[in-house]
Amino acid sequence: MQLRSTGTRLATAVTVVLAVTALGAGTLATAPAAFAATPAAVAAPADQADTVLPVYPEGTDLGGVGTSGFLTYYFAEDRSRKLLWTPYDGGARTSLGTPKGWSMGAGDVLVLGDAGWSAEMRAITLRNMATPSAPGVDIDLGALNGNYVAVLSPTSVLAQLPNEVGQAELHVVTKDGATTTTRKITGLPADATDYFGSVAKDGSVLVGYETGPADKRTGGRALIDVASGTVTKTYAAPESGYGFGGLNFSASHVTWFGYEAGTGDYITSVDRSTGAEKKTVLGPHLDEWYHALVGDWLVYGNPTTPVRAVSLTTGETRQLLDSGSAALTAADGTAVLRGARAADGKGLFRVELAEDGTPKVTKTADEAPLVDLKIEQVHVPDTVNLDQTGGKVTLGWTLSQREAYVDVRLTHMVTEKVYTTRVYAPAEGNLFSFTWDAVLDGADAPNGSYAVEAEAKLLDGTGEPVSQGWRMDVFRTLNPHDYTNNGSTDVLARDAAGALWRDDLWDRPVDGKVETAGRTKIGTGWGAYKQIEAVGDLAGNVAGDLVALDGAGVLWHYLGKGDGTFETRVKVGTGWGAYDKLTGGSDLDGDGRADLLATDTTGVLWFYKGTGDSAKPFATRARVGGGWGAYNHITAVGNIAGTAAGDLVARDASGVLWLYQGNGSGNFATRVQIGGGWGAFSQLVGAGDVDSDGRPDLIAYGTGGTYVYRSTGSVNALFSRVTTDLYAGEGTKFNHVA
Repeated sequence: MQLRSTGTRLATAVTVVLAVTALGAGTLATAPAAFAATPAAVAAPADQADTVLPVYPEGTDLGGVGTSGFLTYYFAEDRSRKLLWTPYDGGARTSLGTPKGWSMGAGDVLVLGDAGWSAEMRAITLRNMATPSAPGVDIDLGALNGNYVAVLSPTSVLAQLPNEVGQAELHVVTKDGATTTTRKITGLPADATDYFGSVAKDGSVLVGYETGPADKRTGGRALIDVASGTVTKTYAAPESGYGFGGLNFSASHVTWFGYEAGTGDYITSVDRSTGAEKKTVLGPHLDEWYHALVGDWLVYGNPTTPVRAVSLTTGETRQLLDSGSAALTAADGTAVLRGARAADGKGLFRVELAEDGTPKVTKTADEAPLVDLKIEQVHVPDTVNLDQTGGKVTLGWTLSQREAYVDVRLTHMVTEKVYTTRVYAPAEGNLFSFTWDAVLDGADAPNGSYAVEAEAKLLDGTGEPVSQGWRMDVFRTLNPHDYTNNGSTDVLARDAAGALWRDDLWDRPVDGKVETAGRTKIGTGWGAYKQIEAVGDLAGNVAGDLVALDGAGVLWHYLGKGDGTFETRVKVGTGWGAYDKLTGGSDLDGDGRADLLATDTTGVLWFYKGTGDSAKPFATRARVGGGWGAYNHITAVGNIAGTAAGDLVARDASGVLWLYQGNGSGNFATRVQIGGGWGAFSQLVGAGDVDSDGRPDLIAYGTGGTYVYRSTGSVNALFSRVTTDLYAGEGTKFNHVA
């Protein structure tokens, strides 16, 4: 029965303004005349024609670029940003979860932080995505009262730290094993604050800051040689640029973003050789301008214009793509664009310098939809008889993709006990399956209805999970000695203090040995009873019941609840003190209900037919016969010899055990001797089907050990003995076993 089903859900992509790429939002405006360019087709190189490109997931945003791959993100249903790393070489994607913030640089080093804006990150983890499986490096800038500025290597960052008088300083912070060290950058103004940085390249990094008197603060820019820890060149700026970002540098130029009322967004560039400064106007502030620097070419655009590049040296302008939405600079000096051109469609494009010094554009990823993961078929049975399947059940789900896994959750709908597992793809095909051994909380799982929930996810973390719910009904053949409704035999024992204990046996032997799954204390005060007898299901509620005979001759009924406990006792009747032996739990007349046998002190055996009514569980007694005083122990064992109804075994004073086969009318055939030596046991328990072979078995308890006697179905050799860990070393601990 199907419970529920959901399809794959891709969260709606939402454009986010990133400080390094997006510069505002608004309406379309005409680009300045100096930017006008004649479109020029940029052909893909011949060796790219047969290259299989990685996929840039459609509906995601570009979150960073390295030298060997790129980051994308999208918003999950809870509005968190889910981050994904995709290598250019077609290798496996890596899901990076939902970090609050991140930054990238120093080749392929990703910085994951504790704040949505990188300048506010204080607890960070560095991951070298060139080797995604490598452990991350954790740096606690908060312990230094510092803030992140830029990443320099897989183990070091640039950070703003306060000195002893509270002034902001720039430091290289390095984590080596468990040791964190700092090294001050020299050559910066003593009053500089609000540091932010560029992508580190070739051992250098460009930083921006605010400086000057309190009433006349201005901006500054500085190129830093990381190895020496010194400033190599500084540049003045009208404002700090903190919060705008947009710092860039190449071998020939440094650039930064600025805004001016009446002018709009612009890029300031400085020729590193001549010191010549130039202002290149992008356009109105609300047009979402993006830009990058490749050599002396400024690459720029907004979502409504083609992507262009202008030479900061000659002023030449070229069109690179028909459209674009983002541009980021990589640590190797190239730029990566998200855009499209007529020749090869949408995707990511790398911009680098050709041999002649002009921009060369190469497509590096195809933009395509995220893989649509679906659960195409469910292979979960509606019902399963565990006695027919060896106590196991195979569950499976056919998925539309192999690069995935399935998290499975089975919940018993009455007890709410839960089993969970994760299933990965098989060697071949798309059927994700596993075999459940029907074990729950360290014991055989209870019968009944289970909610089977499967949630499938792609290995690379893309897309939303797809889930499927099903109901599965589990059952086993009724075991009259089962109090937990899991098909396995439960054995009860009373100790000298009057406490009653329940041992749950496993439903099947383990390596030929009958083992216990655990012991539970039922309660105290059971020492008031002369005899406690397991009598099977008297009331028709599946679970096994008990009767207990007290010293006043009152017989009490304990209705099993099916969870290992019992309802409050109900009085069956008085006058039962005339009986010295009780046994029950076996269907002696073939009507499908458990019956009771009792011997009185004169040796007469009486038959009490089960009624199925918990208020009056037994019919008027019927006399079976006399002469039973010769036996010191009788046990109803069920149909162990293959006849029409339940059987009885009786032990005489010399320790010989006799079989009385039921005739289906509450009486028995002539006795058959089983064998001698049974006087070694103080208790014989008709324990139901202990080993799940379809025949009831016998448990014998005594000072010499406890054994399970498996019934064979053959009168000539009725039992075969099996070892058990039940009551091991406890042969004198219990005075009554049922």
